[in-house]
Amino acid sequence: MNFDVTYVWQAIPILLQGLKLTLFISLVGLCGGFIIGLIAGIARALGGRISKTLSLIFVELIRGTPIMVQVMFIYFALPLLLPIRIEPITAAVVTIMINSGAYIAEITRGAILSINKGFKEAGLAMGLSSRTTLWHIIMPLALRRMIPALGNQWIISIKDTSLFIVIGVAELTREGQEIIAGNFRALEVWTAVAALYLVVTLCLSFLLKVLEKRMHIL
Repeated sequence: MNFDVTYVWQAIPILLQGLKLTLFISLVGLCGGFIIGLIAGIARALGGRISKTLSLIFVELIRGTPIMVQVMFIYFALPLLLPIRIEPITAAVVTIMINSGAYIAEITRGAILSINKGFKEAGLAMGLSSRTTLWHIIMPLALRRMIPALGNQWIISIKDTSLFIVIGVAELTREGQEIIAGNFRALEVWTAVAALYLVVTLCLSFLLKVLEKRMHIL
């Protein structure tokens, strides 16, 4: 089959619509995952025995199962347990939140533990409470160190959205499949899909490198 660039240009407008949904799912999911990961990570690093155990179970459960199994469970199995109806996009966003949250929890834990104990001791010596020391001294330093890993997690989440084709979410990969079903030009369409993923991830990687350089993040 000869490569015909005409089919690429014909597919681009539809693929861009799918790309918008891909970015929306990944961004909203990552924001929710950041909150989940921050709470779980702090519990893992500084919590008591119960909170450490619960957060550890959460992290190991999510990291130990494929994201496709997670979204299938949320979309197909969860409504059998609870009297709720879950839309495909909702299932996709929740899956990204939970999945990225588990990994961000470990990123948070590592960042907190990497901060020299002297900062905590200095805060307590100044009369600050443990909570104030955590949020005003330790966490600003830890969050700064987390930026590269969080950016990398966003890139991973963007690529993970392609798996949501199994529940019919009209993201980038799904739109590519629909176009191929109509024109049978798999070579051109999948090339365009791959190129769009590549452009987005390269742009994010470039922005992360600029941010790291400006903030002098080692």
